[in-house]
Amino acid sequence: MKLPNPVIAGGLLLFLAQTALAADTFILATGRRDPRIYAIDLKKALRPENNNTPNAIVSRSKTALDRLDGRPLGDPANIVVSEDGKTAYVVNHHGSTDNAEFLQHGGRGNIAVMNVSKMIKRQHDNTAEALERLVDTGHFGSVGLVLLRDMFIIGNAESHLTEDGGNRITFVDRQTGSLRGEVELALGHPGFPCPAFPVPFVSPSGPAAFERPFPQSNGTFSPVPLLSPHPSWGCFPDTDGITLGRGRNGKDYLFTANGGTNDVSVIDLEAALAGHRAAEIIRIPTQTGPWGITTSPDGRWVVGANRESQQVAFEGNTISIIDVDRARQGDAHAEVARVRVGTSDPNVQTRPFIPSFTPNGQEIVVPNFRANNLSIVNLARALAGDPGAEVARIPLTRADGLAARPKGSAVTSDGRYAVISGGARTTSEPNGTV
Repeated sequence: MKLPNPVIAGGLLLFLAQTALAADTFILATGRRDPRIYAIDLKKALRPENNNTPNAIVSRSKTALDRLDGRPLGDPANIVVSEDGKTAYVVNHHGSTDNAEFLQHGGRGNIAVMNVSKMIKRQHDNTAEALERLVDTGHFGSVGLVLLRDMFIIGNAESHLTEDGGNRITFVDRQTGSLRGEVELALGHPGFPCPAFPVPFVSPSGPAAFERPFPQSNGTFSPVPLLSPHPSWGCFPDTDGITLGRGRNGKDYLFTANGGTNDVSVIDLEAALAGHRAAEIIRIPTQTGPWGITTSPDGRWVVGANRESQQVAFEGNTISIIDVDRARQGDAHAEVARVRVGTSDPNVQTRPFIPSFTPNGQEIVVPNFRANNLSIVNLARALAGDPGAEVARIPLTRADGLAARPKGSAVTSDGRYAVISGGARTTSEPNGTV
């Protein structure tokens, strides 16, 4: 079997890999609570006899070595495959942690560098054979990942031992793991005073207090820091997904989905790579806190999924389409279209998660977590202001009766299949679907 090559990434949690002859396509999927990457044979998954079974799963690769007592470690939240398709870079949100124990936020992130050819071999199932090394992300609660030729760009959503407080984009050398630089994102305007900029390298709310126990499903209690939604949020951008857009001037710009400040940052990548820590150009307001974010194949349009507010109990129901050229010129109104997804009722909250473009750039695939459905949005109609830009809405169900809760998305290179990952977080055992 030839080494897999990347097909198209839909964003976090899910990736597709394909052999050079396009004979075999594999889905790489993860769900954080199970610290393994699942390699799934797409051809086998499509066979009717394998529907609602694990038969298409080829292998499960660990994203960190087990703890000495045998407990699995790792917190995979994002997958990106290298340009040549030989390596998968998996972002462990809180690093090599025991996810069953570390339910508080603010763990130090790392990137698991993994051999794709080993990930898709059955003999390596449930082992760390594919794991080559771990790279420190330089900050806490890491999520977003973009590959440059010699650099990782990493979006970090949190601060030390707390869910709030993230305002750093880090730049890490792909070969050595050296932290080469940071961009410090400006603070938000929540209507109350924020800490002085730049933000001190400390938790704004302090470590978890034991007098604030969090009940666990097994009847025990675990201390956690202040969790969202909470009115104290709004100062820190708490960046989740990140993506690159390309202007007509031929330059690349970094776009970050800021769940904490309900907006998207536009960063001058050239300035950031020259060492300027304050390379942020503008903030573009969105309906609510975006999480997943992606770029059209031609680089002209950035799409953010407006997931939820971190200040109040409100989930979004739209995607934002941003004009890269207007954004790079500092236009705060660069959001040229906002499309309702998953519902026709403006009052229904659908919680869109991680969007993907089709390879031809004509449609956007949007999984709606709360609505348990999938939206297909036509880009041209959206840009024209057509209220019928959501051209399809597909219900998603599970044979076991649990809510589908779709999150990740990816599209095959021929545009024929959209692959969606998800599953309700209801038990300690893996219970997701693709």
